[in-house]
Amino acid sequence: MIQNPLDFFAKAGRSSPQAAAANVEFAAGHKNMLQLIELRWIAVIGQVTTIAAAILIFGIELPLVHMLQVLACLIAFNVASHLRWHERRPVSNGEMFMALLVDVASLTVLLYLSGGIANPFAFLYLLQVILSAVLLETLWTWIIVLVTIACMAGLAMFAQPLALPFDHARGISSLYIQGLLVCFALDAALLVMFISRISATLRDKAAQLALLRQHAVEEEHIVRMGLLASGAAHELGTPLATVSVILGDWKRMPQFRGDPGLLEELTEMQTQLQRCKSIVSGILLSAGEARGESAVRTTVRSFLDTLAHDWQASRPVASFQYNNRIREDRPVASDSALRQTIDNLLDNALEASPGWVGLDCWIEDGALHLVVTDRGPGFAPSMLGQVGKPYQSTKAEPGHGLGLFLAVNVVRKLGGSVVPVNLPQGGAQVALTLPLASIELEEDRI
Repeated sequence: MIQNPLDFFAKAGRSSPQAAAANVEFAAGHKNMLQLIELRWIAVIGQVTTIAAAILIFGIELPLVHMLQVLACLIAFNVASHLRWHERRPVSNGEMFMALLVDVASLTVLLYLSGGIANPFAFLYLLQVILSAVLLETLWTWIIVLVTIACMAGLAMFAQPLALPFDHARGISSLYIQGLLVCFALDAALLVMFISRISATLRDKAAQLALLRQHAVEEEHIVRMGLLASGAAHELGTPLATVSVILGDWKRMPQFRGDPGLLEELTEMQTQLQRCKSIVSGILLSAGEARGESAVRTTVRSFLDTLAHDWQASRPVASFQYNNRIREDRPVASDSALRQTIDNLLDNALEASPGWVGLDCWIEDGALHLVVTDRGPGFAPSMLGQVGKPYQSTKAEPGHGLGLFLAVNVVRKLGGSVVPVNLPQGGAQVALTLPLASIELEEDRI
């Protein structure tokens, strides 16, 4: 009897849905921080270019030493940020806020040294405000807004105006108007470039969260099935045990022992009864225990050879083509859930193609590959897009489709995948890929 079906998550060695969602959030925040670091490098290059053009081309006097010191500090901060955020790690709203605050501070000091609010590049504050609106929570964004307003007010009160004539009558020939146009072009280009990237990151995050929610619903369905199977096992255990005792008593009765035909039928009934018990146990394991106490030490070749022999012996398959191409035998942990998963795939193939079923096995790139092939009618096109969802089947009877559903979810919990395809020459093929690390024994991986 299985324990709580929620043990399925822990025994599968996978994170909970909440932890997986948090990982998606962390990945999106980390990617946004890297993009902010890239934007800061572009800002440094642009500021150096602007300062050089103002001094060398337009002959504007600027405190070059102090401005270069500010840029050196900004470069040092960006190098440190790159080293800190190079590895994948969570990024909080407070850390993103501090990064934007450093950008606002460096821009404020540079503007203070180059004309204050009279500098046409003062409108670069809008870039920081818009980025904060996209990257930060509402409270942090309003703080950035207040900080930028305070900086502009301080520049208006304390900064020395830039020695730049405000000759607006000259139109495009005015140096100030040209600076405004350059500032607008920079703001627009950078916003289009980075807001597009950030929006793509947010869309990816939304898609991953939607996929996690779908997986959570499917896993909840497995839990419910585990609870239902547990109740069914309790109900079926007593009558199956009673029938087993009665059959044992009948085999010892003289009238049955003296009739070879009846004795053979009783033996067959006991065999089928034992198979019923095995089926119930397999359902319990598939519904809620992917890697449990049922695991035993074996090798991958022995596990597959035994599985193929037992399956062929217990099923009415006319022709079973088993091809084990595994050269390097590896020690693994075999358990009933994985065995039942492969049996489910073979049983589905047998139902579709009673005359012939094929099973090919090999190891490649650190993964175990199993391919189950049949010569049946194949999967319906709508079925191929619904792999891993319950009650999706080409059969009309209710309850079908759970075999492939359980197989997909058990394998997915072990880090693998199940991909069904229709063959051009007819028939269907289900390819199961499972990382060897998920079934290898811990001591053999050390």
